[in-house]
Amino acid sequence: MKQLSSLDTQFLHVESATTTGHVGGVILLDPSTAPNGELNLDGLRALYEARLHLAPPLHERLVEVPLGLGNPYWIHDPDFDLEYHLREIALPPPGSPEQLGEQVSRIHARPLDRSRPLWEAYLIHSLEGGLVALYAKVHHAAIDGLSGAAILATILDVTVEPRAVEPPDDDWTARSVPDPVTLAAHGVASSVVRSSRALRTLPRSLPHLADLPGAKNVPGVRRVSDLADSAVSMLSGGVSRRSDGRDLTVPRTPFNGPITAHRRFSYGSVPLDDVKRVKNAFGLTVNDVVMAMTTSALRRWLLDHDALPPIPLVAAVPVSIRGDAASTNGPDGGALGNQISVMLAHLPTQIADPAERLQAVVDAMVEAKAQFDAVPATILSDLSAAIPTALSGLASRSLFRLVTMPGPPFNLFVSNVPGPQLPLYVAGARVRGIHPVSAVTDLTGGLNITLFSYDGALDFGLIACREMVPDVWHLIDYLTEALQELLALAPADPS
Repeated sequence: MKQLSSLDTQFLHVESATTTGHVGGVILLDPSTAPNGELNLDGLRALYEARLHLAPPLHERLVEVPLGLGNPYWIHDPDFDLEYHLREIALPPPGSPEQLGEQVSRIHARPLDRSRPLWEAYLIHSLEGGLVALYAKVHHAAIDGLSGAAILATILDVTVEPRAVEPPDDDWTARSVPDPVTLAAHGVASSVVRSSRALRTLPRSLPHLADLPGAKNVPGVRRVSDLADSAVSMLSGGVSRRSDGRDLTVPRTPFNGPITAHRRFSYGSVPLDDVKRVKNAFGLTVNDVVMAMTTSALRRWLLDHDALPPIPLVAAVPVSIRGDAASTNGPDGGALGNQISVMLAHLPTQIADPAERLQAVVDAMVEAKAQFDAVPATILSDLSAAIPTALSGLASRSLFRLVTMPGPPFNLFVSNVPGPQLPLYVAGARVRGIHPVSAVTDLTGGLNITLFSYDGALDFGLIACREMVPDVWHLIDYLTEALQELLALAPADPS
């Protein structure tokens, strides 16, 4: 029995009639390398069944603490039914990428059943080119980007022949659901421990409260942040903890505002070698190039819709803090669940000249990284832990309304998850692409751009509110064209 951290619990509270809290991915597979040249549900089920014990989120479900006296727990599901979680469908001819995107959009919009382990997977047949797809979704309360990649690795192999997996040491299928009294006792005890930890960590985070996305929209936040900074400064001999915060004015766009329950999904890939050529030519990072591509693609889309703001967009960039010493000793303790923070960066879509726009992106990323480094990496976990458990759901929903009422705290999420640079296989079928399927909310904006690097490619996955961005496939084309534009700016390779 493992308890969710306060930050993990917030991903449960985010769900509503229009918002789901899960993330997922589409794996494109070539079955010609699998036994008998096919991949079917029986083979996939056998693979999952042999490896379930390697990935706890696949066989654990939520149990709530009575009266909200503590965060929920993960327990092994004594009634686990693998057949429920694995499903099989087929596309009608011709099985185009657009048809796959539409099918994934519809499945991704459906919430997960909280009475079962919070995941589902679909084997999708009849894609053009003889491919099949494996679409899977897992609740964000159980994983973040890197831990999600680790769960994905459970079913992946580096050879056509699946690796042998040792069975679990103990009989992990024989556990029972804790009774309400036990859950309540554990919940109260954990809340006391969490509160004591929060008292120790809040002093490092409260002075930076005003640095959080959308904090300026909440009445009194700046005052609390200033008072906390003054108090901490006095105790530390006059040394201020406050960073030199930027005034990030967030423009309104067609993809910001209340979302609907409907989704659009598109996907595509660009060669990693081309991205690295741009990176090396200008002394950048891969993520800098991604941000430049995103800026150019969004500029093109906004021009299409006569909605280009005269000021830069603001992107939220998730940053993993796994391995950070503070993250493993945060207010909830341990290193399970979500270990993330968020960096805010300008996307200078208002600049027409490609070379000037690239330089502006580079400058914006330098500024964003400096600001991010000045704020405690664990600020999201610290502040989540400070909210009384019984009020956390109400507090989360109220804060969402307060933060978004005057305008968006940022325009969209742009996320880059590193992946393996070698061929992988699922039950013998060669993986041809791994495309993320993330989430959108009223708070984060109606468009999310996430990418995963795999085997010489950057694989994009774009999820959007259907009514806000009905032409999400255009953005895939614009991302590809943006890379070509950057390649044209790069000096010729002397070799």
